[in-house]
Amino acid sequence: MATTLTKDNLADETADGLVWVDFWAPWCGPCKMMDPVLAQLEETYGSQIKFAKLNVDNNQELAMTYKVMSIPSLVLFKDGKAIEKVTGLYPKDKLATYLDKKLASQ
Repeated sequence: MATTLTKDNLADETADGLVWVDFWAPWCGPCKMMDPVLAQLEETYGSQIKFAKLNVDNNQELAMTYKVMSIPSLVLFKDGKAIEKVTGLYPKDKLATYLDKKLASQ
């Protein structure tokens, strides 16, 4: 199950390894459509990549910090630093290919 992030725990939760953070909101239709895709990806990659969720409604300052202008946005952190962001609705296969490349380049 994805870790819930806030301003209080973001630094600690993203400090080690790869962490994929889903910037979302409860009213966002595409975010709801991404939920099952991300859950499936977490089942596959959960031992190698930590999955987390950040509600932008409750954490607007963090969304601004990471330049999240639209949601869903997925920000990949490596050892505490945001290294890449993808925005929008993507199919599972495309995201799996993306994650495979990121794991191979570590």
